[in-house]
Amino acid sequence: MVSFDTKSYSKKLLHLISWSHWFTFFNIVAAIALSSYYLFSEATPDTLLGQAYLITTWVSHIAFLTFMSFVLILFPLTIIWPNTKVIRTSGSLIFTFGLLLLLLDGFIYSRLGYHLNASSSAQIIDLIKEIAQESALFYMVSGMLAILILAFEFIVSNYAWKHLKQLQKTIFARFVIFTLVFAFFFSHLTHIWADANLDYDVLRQDTVLPLSYPATAKTLLTKYGLFDVDDYIKRKTSPLSFSHAIPQYPLLKDRLQTEQCDLSTTQKSVFLVLTDEQLNEQQLQSFSRRITSNSYQLNNHVDTALRDDAWFNLFYALPSIYQQDILSQQTKPLLFQAIEQNNLASSYTLVDQSINNDDTKSDLWFEALFDEKIQLHDISSLVFADKLNSKKPGLHLIYFKSSATTDNNSKSRYQFELFIDALLLAQQQKQQKDLIWISAIGNKSKDTRLSTKRALFINPAKNPQDNDITKELNLLTSHMDLQPSLLANWLGCRVTDTSNGSDLVTLTKERVIANTSAEGLLVFTKDKSVFIDQNGNFQSYSSQLAAPITVNKDFPLMIDGVHFIKRFSLKAELETQ
Repeated sequence: MVSFDTKSYSKKLLHLISWSHWFTFFNIVAAIALSSYYLFSEATPDTLLGQAYLITTWVSHIAFLTFMSFVLILFPLTIIWPNTKVIRTSGSLIFTFGLLLLLLDGFIYSRLGYHLNASSSAQIIDLIKEIAQESALFYMVSGMLAILILAFEFIVSNYAWKHLKQLQKTIFARFVIFTLVFAFFFSHLTHIWADANLDYDVLRQDTVLPLSYPATAKTLLTKYGLFDVDDYIKRKTSPLSFSHAIPQYPLLKDRLQTEQCDLSTTQKSVFLVLTDEQLNEQQLQSFSRRITSNSYQLNNHVDTALRDDAWFNLFYALPSIYQQDILSQQTKPLLFQAIEQNNLASSYTLVDQSINNDDTKSDLWFEALFDEKIQLHDISSLVFADKLNSKKPGLHLIYFKSSATTDNNSKSRYQFELFIDALLLAQQQKQQKDLIWISAIGNKSKDTRLSTKRALFINPAKNPQDNDITKELNLLTSHMDLQPSLLANWLGCRVTDTSNGSDLVTLTKERVIANTSAEGLLVFTKDKSVFIDQNGNFQSYSSQLAAPITVNKDFPLMIDGVHFIKRFSLKAELETQ
């Protein structure tokens, strides 16, 4: 025998569940309408199949996500606590939050190229803060949107509750549901076919909608122009390269930047002291004891390139993917253009124990940038203070190249440290101290590319009383920061938008740094570094553990890396328009 209370509870529960179905149905329609914003953030597919896939995957995917919100949240709450006021209020709040999240996700996607995710939370928060600072109406508009959506939810909730019997008799919803189910299966079957046949017009849409990312990194890299669409199927193991022409490297005189340079600091020199052996903490501490000027100890310095590519990153402040095209243009780096315009000296000294002093053979492309080229077997002629301090104002590069044998490597490291000591002691005798950059350059093997290194940047203050300040910079830095730092702090040139680097003196916030190699893309954040090859395989390295780690494919991080790589080409394209 069934009691009256049991019947009343069952009837009430069924009524609430039926209401929640219709309430969810109206929210599916609202979510599809709001999510049309995603379609305008992407280029229209070229083929009819691609266009059909775009429409069907859009409506079915958004409908599925909205329905899952009902299944996972509202339906269990209805079973547990079948109170009319609680369920209707909770449902309105849940779907209000969901639609607001959908709008925020669409906005983030249009600005950053990826959806809301935990791994890129820092970049997303920075973007929101930046927009809020630029426009005082941001929070007001956000609040008004929340109120409008909440009002819509209460209206729909009330309408579905009062007209539930009439809604249950209608048949239009059946056609809508049938259309959504058909779209769901059509889009999935189309994607399976496109994945098997490498139909890029379909596969490139994998990132458009929230909670949807491609199966391979190659599809995403092709979408952002780092693979050629026409050779999408053939190029399974080819190196990364732009699918469009590289813009012309800028000329300083064309940009009228010479009027923005403060030439009062050009009586100083810059010493770049480089070695192919990685620096350690003990070496930097030893150097720091002799420093009497402002210095920046770079504890998370990124250098992903092998030796030849690293020189390009250093001098042009651009990722390696630009190297072949930029060098073919035969345009000097902006730093050397400024040096030439200001009639400053430039010298390159190679210290290599495997060569004789009379060996003048040159096989490195960047040597032609320097006015004076010197090759030495040892540093015996360099360590005198009067000789170091009598060099003409300009850029002086001293590169210590290690030898193949262990004994010679130890001697090379000793000579490197001895020269640094001599240079820093000589600086103590100068009234106007020079800028000094000390670091390793290049990786001898691919195994060390994902680890961060150490470097040292000495930047004397204009007022001698403000010197002798050592700052540990734990933010990510790279060789690409050298050129903008020297242009700003040595030559006083405020040259912007010409490189991927930043002025180290004014660097204050975290960023993503990326570079390319012949095998794939390398991306760095403050916590980890990731290597993505052409086949979509991810290899991660933890900065804190200093060891490889296993993580899921982080496509948002890869997109951040692609944006960093394309920064120069996009800015150059905008300037030519």
